[in-house]
Amino acid sequence: MRDGQLEETDGTWRLRFERTLAHPPEKVWRALTDPDHLEAWFPTTIDGERRTGAELRFSHRTRDIPVMEGEMIACEPPSLLEFRWGEDTLRFVLEPDGAGTVLTLTDTLEELGKAARDGAGWHVCLDQLALHLDGADPSWTSVERWTEVHPAYVEEFGPEAAAIGPPE
Repeated sequence: MRDGQLEETDGTWRLRFERTLAHPPEKVWRALTDPDHLEAWFPTTIDGERRTGAELRFSHRTRDIPVMEGEMIACEPPSLLEFRWGEDTLRFVLEPDGAGTVLTLTDTLEELGKAARDGAGWHVCLDQLALHLDGADPSWTSVERWTEVHPAYVEEFGPEAAAIGPPE
């Protein structure tokens, strides 16, 4: 059930997901950048211009968590979107694959201890993205799905990567 990978390079930890989506890069790009589409799958709002160097602000829609600051590192439609999301860096790469797209999400983590938590979270977000692109709604809540997939991330990544659990 787990499809995220945890990679370590020179002391930096990264979660990496690769999903093949049955939609062209332009449609996937809209889902990554348009606020109406983001609401269906991304855990926060993204306020700010979609241009390299722009300041960004992220607000959680359903949780009482402080606003996070960020910055757009790269915005190259419709193939690359990279930004600082709080202390982490998120990188989305879109590659055409026939009539579809291979989406690679890399989350460079601030600390290893939250890898299992965030891995399960991105797993759920990407499930929601795929369903949204297909025009379908999930049959589960994000919390239900996270609870289902999280144990596999804890088992695979180990206790050091599961030291930080979900926010209260």
